[in-house]
Amino acid sequence: MITPVELFVGLRYLRAKRRTRFVSFITLISLLGVGLGVAALIVILSVMNGFEGELRERLLSMSAHGSVSAEGPRTDDWEALLASVESESGVLAAAPLVRLEGMLQADRRLEAVLVNGIDPARELQLTDGRLNIVEGSIDLLEAGTRGVILGRLLAFDVGASPGDSVTLLIPRPVGDGSMDAVLERFTVVGIFDAGIQDHDARLALVHYSDAADVLGLGDAVSAVRFRARDVMQAPAIASRLDERLPDTRTTDWTVENASYFRAIRLEKMMMSLILSLIIGVAAFNIVASLVMVVTDKTNDIAVLRTLGMSPRGVVRVFFVQGAMIGWIGVLCGTILGVVLAIYVPDIAPVLERLLGFQIMPGDVYYVTRIPSVLDWRHVTAIAAAAFVLTSLATLYPARRAAHINPAAALRYE
Repeated sequence: MITPVELFVGLRYLRAKRRTRFVSFITLISLLGVGLGVAALIVILSVMNGFEGELRERLLSMSAHGSVSAEGPRTDDWEALLASVESESGVLAAAPLVRLEGMLQADRRLEAVLVNGIDPARELQLTDGRLNIVEGSIDLLEAGTRGVILGRLLAFDVGASPGDSVTLLIPRPVGDGSMDAVLERFTVVGIFDAGIQDHDARLALVHYSDAADVLGLGDAVSAVRFRARDVMQAPAIASRLDERLPDTRTTDWTVENASYFRAIRLEKMMMSLILSLIIGVAAFNIVASLVMVVTDKTNDIAVLRTLGMSPRGVVRVFFVQGAMIGWIGVLCGTILGVVLAIYVPDIAPVLERLLGFQIMPGDVYYVTRIPSVLDWRHVTAIAAAAFVLTSLATLYPARRAAHINPAAALRYE
């Protein structure tokens, strides 16, 4: 328990005398280092959270939160399966999907393509209207018309535009287990821009009945996809569907896109470790400044011990001094970091105009505006870790002060 005397002496030592200005300068640098380290961690993690959310939104704009399929390559009686999926608690919408892979040819150019056979009406509900069709319309995908909507980069690579004819080369299994190549001519009726390289450069959309006809599935589909009311609850919904529906396989967006989010988590962890070094250096500065204070205040410490202050009391005096340096730095850094994290999307354009360059040019990046999502759990964890680190930094100088021998210190005074 810190007594009022120990608190008073510890706070008094924060004030600089003329002959200890250098020590106070080191103290100020320590305080600024802690504050900048905390602020940088909060801002960087908030921006990384923003990019993670932006990536999730773009990935799910062309896909669903989860899917259910039969154990085999085809899902029969999918209407009943779709109704069962829609009846699950937390499911907002569901739609059939026929997936096939092949090659797309137009104007003597050949590109690999992933074709999604969709139901246009249900697809709009599944994507919550986030399907970004830049040319044409999804309503032009009608059964039997052999219409196709291409990704923006895929259309550019093959040189196709709305109204052009393209040829799909699709491998199709035959009865004896071998594969047979099927050539089908489709007409481009639209172009979409998802803002994700994998989607824009490889994906094409057709009506699910046309895709089923190409694969020879008849009335069957590949899977039934669903959209959850809460995207973060999709894994739990997929688990419940897997238990409730026999002879089916379920998956969700966290499994299908695990590599993307694993990379982001790794980047966040590495950035946190690197920026934590700023706080570590500031903590060492606190140690150095307190050691110099202890050296400068040797006689004062001896007098306090002579007047009856215990060694633990001396420890608490210097703990108060060092802790106040660290805690003020953490408090200022937390406030600064929260403010910057909230307003960084507005601050970045101002800096771009002042410095004359664009941080994220549109011809290089899909995201041209720096996103930021402040997570108070991260703020709390960063502040708490910085509090602990700066408090621990005071222990060595404080214990060193407690071991000063009063008789030896005052022998020549």
